[in-house]
Amino acid sequence: MVPEYGRIHQELRRKGMTLMLLWEEHVAQHPGEATHRYSQFCENYRRFARQLKRSMRQTHRAGEKLFIDFAGPTVGLTDGSRAHIFVAALGASGYTFACATPRETMADWLGSTAQALSYFGGVPQLIVPDNPRALIANPNRYEPRANETVEDFARHHATSVLPARPYHPQDKAKVESAVQVVERWILMRLRHQSFASVDDVNEAVAPLLERLNAKAFQKLPGSRASAFAELDAPALQALPLQPWEFATYKTVRVHIDHHVEFEGHRYSVPQALVGQVLEARVTQRAVELLHRGQRVAAHLRCAHKGGFTTVAEHLSAAHRAHLEWTPERLVHWGQSIGVATGCLAQKTGKIANLQFRMHGHYATLCFSAHHNMAAALPQLDETQALQSSLRFRTRDPGQLRHGWA
Repeated sequence: MVPEYGRIHQELRRKGMTLMLLWEEHVAQHPGEATHRYSQFCENYRRFARQLKRSMRQTHRAGEKLFIDFAGPTVGLTDGSRAHIFVAALGASGYTFACATPRETMADWLGSTAQALSYFGGVPQLIVPDNPRALIANPNRYEPRANETVEDFARHHATSVLPARPYHPQDKAKVESAVQVVERWILMRLRHQSFASVDDVNEAVAPLLERLNAKAFQKLPGSRASAFAELDAPALQALPLQPWEFATYKTVRVHIDHHVEFEGHRYSVPQALVGQVLEARVTQRAVELLHRGQRVAAHLRCAHKGGFTTVAEHLSAAHRAHLEWTPERLVHWGQSIGVATGCLAQKTGKIANLQFRMHGHYATLCFSAHHNMAAALPQLDETQALQSSLRFRTRDPGQLRHGWA
């Protein structure tokens, strides 16, 4: 009984599958019939595999690798720009995804990869790109290093990014073949059509992509879609619950007022980190601040230049006490000292309110100086003491710190 070597070739792509197990199953399925011995079974399979391709240097396990790349040809748009075609292919089944992007920037690479993972409905163990400058910070032959945004993408999806060796397209032969098929099966069918935008190109690509994946193999049983359902789909990891959001990273230093600055706006961090160097993770809506890989603060992103976003818990106890001294509380404090002081505090309330808005706690220091002066000069009534403190403030504001408790 001659085995179906095409099916055996596909079964070997499963993780942990061996020729010994397949031979035993073949013998068990045909009891009482003449079957090849194990050595002859292996020899016949290797002869069949050599007919598929002259070079078989890679064995792709189910759910193990996703290869990504951009096609060389582009699609012209009516406004004169070009749409670039992103292609992704799974290693075991060859199941293919393609979409159009306006450019080939890091956002285009990662955004298209996120679309591909959603299209597949799962995440492989490895993502294998080329060595584009948009993704790879250091294209070292032995220890290539991706940039921070790519590493953030990999952490979010619980996978790893392992770029192919520079100038070695055979390391990602699966996607090179998929790119060629997409160029022939999809792009050539679109060459006579006109498109106004990238979205129009994607609408035209989608039905052709389904036809491509459903097309039967020439030498193997089934199609890319059937092989995906049988091999890759059960082996893929689950998608994360939250969708990935593009983030950029920037190194920032904490100022003496325990704030960091990004694009002209200042965000607070715990006061114990003053002088430290932090890493800012910035998305479209949020700013996260990391210290040695741990998040220490998170704020909504604000485009107001010169503004401050402060969390009260980040301040020291003394600074939080300063924030409690609003103009209304200062007026109430003046009234608690005496009637005349209360009246004068109410008359100067607008000035105190303006000082509070313009210079934080300066008004607090002024009234604190009055309180200390009233206690130190009992021979003056409370109105004279308040007036003296105001004159004292105008002469040397720095000396008010001596009277602040």
